[in-house]
Amino acid sequence: MMKSPKKKAAGSEMRAEYDFSKGVRGKYAKRFVEGSNVVVLDPDVAGMFPDSKIVNDTLRAVARIAQKRMKKAG
Repeated sequence: MMKSPKKKAAGSEMRAEYDFSKGVRGKYAKRFVEGSNVVVLDPDVAGMFPDSKIVNDTLRAVARIAQKRMKKAG
């Protein structure tokens, strides 16, 4: 008995305007495997930080303060 070919899902074909000729396979694979969370800051908050390093440093400092307070309270 021969299996019938599977039907393609509606809209599964690539459109002509999609051009992946200059795409790089696996460009972000390493970053994905390492794990990456995207956090969107409100514009007023984002304006206070020039780059992601400063954001991360600030969050680490706040986390250390919070941990110390929790130890004192606990």
